[in-house]
Amino acid sequence: MYYYKTLEDILTTKLPQEKFTKFELFYTNFLNNSLVYENKYTPISLVEPSYSGLVKIVLPKEVKIRKYFDTIEGKASLLHTICHIEYSAVDLALDAALRFQDLPKEYYEDWLEVASDEIRHFAMCEKILNGLGYKYGDIEVHTNLFEAMKKSDTLLKRMGIVPRYLEANGLDQNPKIMKKLQSNPDKINNTILEALKIILDEEITHVSKGDKWFKYACALENRDPNESYLDLLEEFYPGSTTKKTQMNFEARKQAGFSCEELKRLSNSNSCS
Repeated sequence: MYYYKTLEDILTTKLPQEKFTKFELFYTNFLNNSLVYENKYTPISLVEPSYSGLVKIVLPKEVKIRKYFDTIEGKASLLHTICHIEYSAVDLALDAALRFQDLPKEYYEDWLEVASDEIRHFAMCEKILNGLGYKYGDIEVHTNLFEAMKKSDTLLKRMGIVPRYLEANGLDQNPKIMKKLQSNPDKINNTILEALKIILDEEITHVSKGDKWFKYACALENRDPNESYLDLLEEFYPGSTTKKTQMNFEARKQAGFSCEELKRLSNSNSCS
């Protein structure tokens, strides 16, 4: 089994279960050191996400947001959103392990482990979603994460924008959702809450991996990580560095953010 060719096939596979089954075999071979690594491999240029045709894709502003978790529709909407984030995160991790080559083996170990975690997260949430009579693909989605993946075409950009910005934002949003679920306690919401607790804990580790490899990429280019990160945010999301943002400081510090950096990003004078 070849490393890059097989990984590219998994990345472009649409159906979740088929994708995940292929990955399980691939990952087993990776952990057993039984893969063949091609000397030269040029990954395809992705023009559409792997889930294209599987779900209805709309503009972000057209995605219906149901904020109330005391109805079946609200619960299903939340779970479908999480499933889509996790499915997208699987592809992001796979692409990171495919797109950027000639790096230390630890890099590939990290991102394939992340892909394995994201698959498990998807499966947890999909099971609850199925119990409500819904399946992945029943609700419209947007392609924001895929677009970020396409645009971040260097290691420094990918690590800075995807895990260190987009996934780190999830560390801030997850507790807010958990609080809403706690204010609407029932059996299903409690089950969702337990899944979110697992996801939050493991996403801290994912952001930490992104932090490590972002700083590695900065060192390769002899760039200051703090200034490079701010430059990236302004390049990809103009104005984002001047917005006042409520952040999960504790989770972000665990993931590698410094207090000085968090104070600048949140426009806060304290780091607690």
